[in-house]
Amino acid sequence: MSALTPPIRSVSVVTPVFNEAESLPEFLRRLFAALDPLEQEVEVIAVDDGSVDGSGALLEAATQEYPALTVVRFRRNYGQTAALMAGIDAARGDVVVTLDSDLQNDPADIARLLETLDQGYDVVSGWRKDRKDAAIRRNMVSRVANRLISRVVGVPLHDYGCTLKAYRRDVLLGNRLYGEMHRFIPVYAAQMGARVTELPVRHHPRRFGASKYGLERVVKVVLDLMVVSFLSRYFARPMYVFGSFGLASLLASFVCLALMLWLKFVSGVAMVLTPLPVLAAMLFLVGAMSLLMGLMSEVLVRTYFESQGRKSYAVARVTRGAGGLDAADEPVLDAV
Repeated sequence: MSALTPPIRSVSVVTPVFNEAESLPEFLRRLFAALDPLEQEVEVIAVDDGSVDGSGALLEAATQEYPALTVVRFRRNYGQTAALMAGIDAARGDVVVTLDSDLQNDPADIARLLETLDQGYDVVSGWRKDRKDAAIRRNMVSRVANRLISRVVGVPLHDYGCTLKAYRRDVLLGNRLYGEMHRFIPVYAAQMGARVTELPVRHHPRRFGASKYGLERVVKVVLDLMVVSFLSRYFARPMYVFGSFGLASLLASFVCLALMLWLKFVSGVAMVLTPLPVLAAMLFLVGAMSLLMGLMSEVLVRTYFESQGRKSYAVARVTRGAGGLDAADEPVLDAV
């Protein structure tokens, strides 16, 4: 165990549930059987994401049999990311483990995730190395998507879509999830200096019902990837994006202007016979607006950090010598 990683004393297991009434009894039995041998204090938070098949009532009844079970019920279906966010918000453990409730993730792998986490890591991501899903529609698309995500965000993982992951609680603080962003939590954590690793986990064929996701999810993931890529690289410096685009547009505008003048005075071509005047004016306006948007974004980013009391850095540990200031005179350091 690394000197920077405290021992794991408690574990919160978060599982989103949407119309899984058939699988829940077996899932809960296997989950608590896997958690019982653990030395840590455990809790399970099941988030009913607006199920209409009685899953919510079944979970609430199961709290009588499993005292460590907490049930959070949504008024309607909000999606997997919202369900995981609600579970993380409710979690109280030192470590948060997420997994699906459809019996495809194996609860027995939780102990292995915790063992790997205890080796000095902050995030352990499950890798469904032998995935039991449709070869083309799910597996091939997933492999392409994971390679694209790894290349764009710079955090090389084989399986961003695997829900089975373990996080130290501190790397989750301050992160809010939207859209399909739950798969990108390791990226957010890595941006703050978290140590991220991957562990092959078991994956079982779906026994009940059908998958809730189709190819349309790819579009959402691509759009979310664009957001994550922007936030990871330019969140604290948006002027780099808007300013670069604005300067390029202004440069192109001046090139069009120079070409227009050259055609007029050298080749004798009238300006109105070419689209260059309109193009030069449009590029100039776009460039000026981009620069102004960059300045406005810089103001908004500073307002955000000040209003939220957040820092643009994360402190892992502070060690002081005996000759420092008295505790009463020390400034307070906030870690993100």
